[in-house]
Amino acid sequence: QLVESGGGSVQSGGSLRLSCAAEEYIDSSWTLAWFRQAPGKEREGVAAIDSAGRTDYAGSVKGRFTISKDNSKNTLYLEMNSLKPEDSAMYRCAAETSVIAAQALAWPFWDYWGQGTQVTVSS
Repeated sequence: QLVESGGGSVQSGGSLRLSCAAEEYIDSSWTLAWFRQAPGKEREGVAAIDSAGRTDYAGSVKGRFTISKDNSKNTLYLEMNSLKPEDSAMYRCAAETSVIAAQALAWPFWDYWGQGTQVTVSS
């Protein structure tokens, strides 16, 4: 239902744009988010956007990452700039109907998850 793409290997300071293509029924009324998990670390909420277009970001990425969505394409994006080695992780998108952006990053009950796309940032 959710398929991520756009991951890869970049040097510190570089940029990547992740995409998450959703099935048609995951429409503009859903809240979408990006999470990441590095080996040996807990899953971390990165950014979220809800049906009203409100967004929320983890403090560690605020000012560097931008979440957006194209409702006509049912696609979620994560523009990542000024990447750091500590941003290296598996990034997954998630979809949920009953949470707003301000609650999303800490919300544990997501209806759908993508398989993930790997981001590796070298120093």
